[in-house]
Amino acid sequence: MNRILSPERLTTLVGQFSRAPAYRGLRQAIQELIGDGRIPLGTRLPSERAVAEALEISRNTVARAYADLIATGFAIARQGSGTYAAVPLDRRRAHDRALHSRNTVPSSADGTIDLNCAAGGATPGVAAAYERALAALPAYLASDGYLPSGLPVLQALIAESFARRGLPTGAEQIVITSGALAAIAVVARALSRPGDRVMIESPVYPNAIEALRLGGGRPVSAPLADPFGDAGWDLDGIEATLRQTSPHLAYLIPDFQNPTGFLMSDPDRARYAAALQSTRTVGIVDEALQATALTDAPMPAPFAAHAPDAITIGSASKPFWGGLRVGWIRAPRSHIDRLVAARVQLDLGTSLFDQLVVTELFGAGDIARVRRTQLQQRRDALAGAIRDKLPGWRFRLPEGGLALWLQLPHGSATQLAADVEPAGVSLAPGPVFSVEGGSDSWLRIPYAKPEEQLVQAVERIAAVWSAAAQQPMRRRHAHVLIA
Repeated sequence: MNRILSPERLTTLVGQFSRAPAYRGLRQAIQELIGDGRIPLGTRLPSERAVAEALEISRNTVARAYADLIATGFAIARQGSGTYAAVPLDRRRAHDRALHSRNTVPSSADGTIDLNCAAGGATPGVAAAYERALAALPAYLASDGYLPSGLPVLQALIAESFARRGLPTGAEQIVITSGALAAIAVVARALSRPGDRVMIESPVYPNAIEALRLGGGRPVSAPLADPFGDAGWDLDGIEATLRQTSPHLAYLIPDFQNPTGFLMSDPDRARYAAALQSTRTVGIVDEALQATALTDAPMPAPFAAHAPDAITIGSASKPFWGGLRVGWIRAPRSHIDRLVAARVQLDLGTSLFDQLVVTELFGAGDIARVRRTQLQQRRDALAGAIRDKLPGWRFRLPEGGLALWLQLPHGSATQLAADVEPAGVSLAPGPVFSVEGGSDSWLRIPYAKPEEQLVQAVERIAAVWSAAAQQPMRRRHAHVLIA
């Protein structure tokens, strides 16, 4: 099903585009909107006549802008049907490398700084939690160790954490999984059938796209708003996408969205939830980054407080350590049996020992404070290095999450990721965060590594960036593993 962009909506999106000359300014504005996902791929653009009337320009101006979009690969003309948003084929191919095995990427032992993964070493205090968990383990060794729903004490702690945040939850509403990605796979298997449409934010966590596809879903992208604005989510566009495509599921990250870092406000959560309800779409709410707030500002209520039928996903990996493969699903009671049945088709339970470790870590406020201070320092070190070494790059400083979402002043992020690989830096270019491509002027740089590594990485990137400005374009293939 193709979506249709109204001329009024296009007028709002392009804003005050350059009119010197107008055709070029309009083409550049639309190309940027397609490139960063605010006009999703496959969307039918308004007719030339309708755009001309809405923008009060000549039809010839619109025709020339559309022709340039088609010539550069950012639109496709279909005889008798219209003009549709697209991206050049080579930018879509970035997805082919998104989930390659790490053995294609040089290891840190050779000096490579891996900035694909928004993860670093364990938070101080994790080792002590392992020691306490080991002491508690013998009490469980007489059992068979299979716990498809999870360790009861951990289920209760997670349920209590939701209740403290304003979402009453019983322990029986929690299913423990082997990480957030496994939780997404379980939900997709339990609640969707092959061919069901699944609305997914764009840009977004790329492994989620693949997990939902493997569950049989047909992704439908929903654009975020201006990356440098305050809104975060283009709710007008999301409502239009829901009306036009009626997806069965919708995947969203309202808490420090990955990769943009946006935090959805309570009013926007209420509006988004109402839009989902109007099309009977079940929200899959990824809260893996919810605990990574870097300020003392009050957090909004959980999204599920506005959408009672939503499925919420969480993880211990981001706040504590990536090696702790423990995640969870919080769901309405009516879905629990289906979720558990789907889960046992994948595995029979999460490592009991890891669950004991997370039980020890839950409620450890001192560890949370250490983690916050650590991430604040690393974020500020990365931001300072970019401002110093790459002053033309644009970014918005997030108040949580684990990464900066940066826009290059020119050129291709996919090309840059290939160019910096020989210099010992692995980067994740923007197209891997898009459902079908686009965002090639963007890249994500996590700040989970130590400050000295982040500064060194930026220095290497800056050297390659400067040298590339003096060289003709060339094609290489980057190998990317995203987390």
